[in-house]
Amino acid sequence: MSPIGTIVYFVRHAESLYIAGKERSRGLTDKGKADAIKVKDMLLHEPIDLLISSPYERAVLTIRELADHLRKPIVPEEDLRERQVSREDFFLSKDRFIQSKKQLYDDPTLAFPGGESSQQAQERAVKVLAQYLEQYSGRSIVVGTHGDIMTLMLNYFNPSYHFDFWESTTMPDIYKLEFQGKALSNVTRLWK
Repeated sequence: MSPIGTIVYFVRHAESLYIAGKERSRGLTDKGKADAIKVKDMLLHEPIDLLISSPYERAVLTIRELADHLRKPIVPEEDLRERQVSREDFFLSKDRFIQSKKQLYDDPTLAFPGGESSQQAQERAVKVLAQYLEQYSGRSIVVGTHGDIMTLMLNYFNPSYHFDFWESTTMPDIYKLEFQGKALSNVTRLWK
C-alpha cells in the first residue's frame, strides 16, 4: 500500500516595495494587498490543515487573509526566511543583483560578503519542510515563502528548478506540490 500523499502549497509573497534595511518588516503594496485576497480566494476551498511562513512581514501578510478566513494561526519559521544574498551595500544596480543571483545558482557553494550560499539557504529551509512533511503526512500545508527560498526548496527535490525558474516567478505565485512520503511526485502552478 502506498503512503497517503501530502500536499504543500508554496505561496510566494505578493508585491512589496524594496526599502533598504527593512527586509523583515516591509509590508505589501496596495496591489499586493489585493493579490493576497486573490490568494485566499484561490486556496479557500482546499483542505488546509496548517499554515507556516517565513517570519518576514510580506510573506505572512500574503497568507493572512486565508488564515483569518480559515480561523487558523500562521506558524512562523525563522529558517524559511529569505536568503541574505549579501550585505545591503554590495549590489549597486538591479542588473548586478540579477547577475549575482545567477552566479549563486550556478555555484551552490558561492557566498557573497555578508551573504548565504544557495547550499546553506537550501539546507535550512528543506530541514523545516522535511519536519512538516513527516509531522503532517497525508495532510495539506500552506507555506508563505519567498521566490529564492521556494526555488531552492524545489531544486532540492528536482535540479531543473534553477535560476530560470526563479526569474520566471511572479509576486505572488502559488505552486501545489504533491509528495509521497518525502519524495516530490508532482508540481502544479496554480497562480494565473
